[in-house]
Amino acid sequence: MRTRKPLTVGAVAKNVSALVLAVVFVFPVYWMFSSSLKPQHEIMTKDPVFAFTPTFENYTTATGVDLFWTYVQNSLTVTVGAVLLALLVALAASFAIARMKFKGRKGIVLIVMLAQMAPWEVMVIAMYMISRENDMLNSIPMLTLIYFVMVLPFTIWTLRGFIAAVPVELEEAAQIDGCTRGQAFRKVIFPLLAPGLMSTSLFGFITAWNEFAMILMLNKDKESQTLTLWLTQFQTAFGSDWGATMAASTLFALPVLIVFLFLQRKAVGGMTAGAVKG
Repeated sequence: MRTRKPLTVGAVAKNVSALVLAVVFVFPVYWMFSSSLKPQHEIMTKDPVFAFTPTFENYTTATGVDLFWTYVQNSLTVTVGAVLLALLVALAASFAIARMKFKGRKGIVLIVMLAQMAPWEVMVIAMYMISRENDMLNSIPMLTLIYFVMVLPFTIWTLRGFIAAVPVELEEAAQIDGCTRGQAFRKVIFPLLAPGLMSTSLFGFITAWNEFAMILMLNKDKESQTLTLWLTQFQTAFGSDWGATMAASTLFALPVLIVFLFLQRKAVGGMTAGAVKG
């Protein structure tokens, strides 16, 4: 009969540390959600209120603003569009970088790395001038294109690692069996890229969904704005409506949580695997 090893002091310390860290990270989320269900006077009280009667009035206020569903539609359009475009372009680019030998390959890899590390906020003015010169301010397609460019470097870099990790012998064996190079990629390599596709999709979704600076500068027209600017609307002459703000923040976080739960099995391993292989 197998006996359980007694816990050492080090193991107990690690478990306690992990529990403390979990509480530290989870508590703000709990407080946001609980505050969204509290009346305004219980949110603004000096002493924290943990026992309260839930109310959905804050959610009614948050979703009752003008053009709420337009903001939802715009956010989904630019986010999903940017992620799909990035995956499509990155698949071809990462395959070329990982499998083909051509002049300037190392330079392209360096450019991708630099683009990934660069803070996109420094490009806001340049993006604004380009959009203005091409009469594309307040444009959902232009915003989708910008978000696509923002998530593309990480997508290329990560997928490159996954493609490089697939043995080239599998691709060659498929070609010997009569497949073209495109068919070998589609039937052999592509099915093995699920972790990379999931992790890059999750990263791209979070990046595009949460982006604030570009939409603030480029889309002044309310009908072309997204949910990130919707979060800033709950101001009154008497201050901030924190109940509605917490309700809006909770609703804003739900799509990311749903996408993460849907992709987590494949995405967690892919976050690190693709970035270090190859």
